Amino acid sequence: MDNCIFCKIIAGEIPSTKVYEDEHLIAFLDITQTTKGHTLVVPKKHTRNLLAMAPEEASQLFAKIPEIGNKLVNSFGAKGMNILQNNEETAGQTVFHTHVHLIPRYAEDDGFHAKFTAHTYDLRAIAEEIQ
Repeated sequence: MDNCIFCKIIAGEIPSTKVYEDEHLIAFLDITQTTKGHTLVVPKKHTRNLLAMAPEEASQLFAKIPEIGNKLVNSFGAKGMNILQNNEETAGQTVFHTHVHLIPRYAEDDGFHAKFTAHTYDLRAIAEEIQ
């Protein structure tokens, strides 16, 4: 894609700080560094987001997440990791090229906050709609 910043990074047109690369994907440090080591794992083939990927492409992407994630945890002594993947603007996607955020966690107040809110939905009705 001509205007995709991640495609330009993959093509070497824009510099990045790579931590991993193979024939299918590239991983580089996020310029925002929400926490130390915050890394983006990006497939080289352009797709808008995970929901648009073919199953085999998604498999190639997610097969490397544990390896790259463990390198981050071990390199920085992180106590945990958030793995975040946003699809579409409503969900927080700002770059429309599939990517996964690996966010090493050091403490509850280390700069990243995710909050889940409980609701009282009818779970059986939801499951029936999905099926």
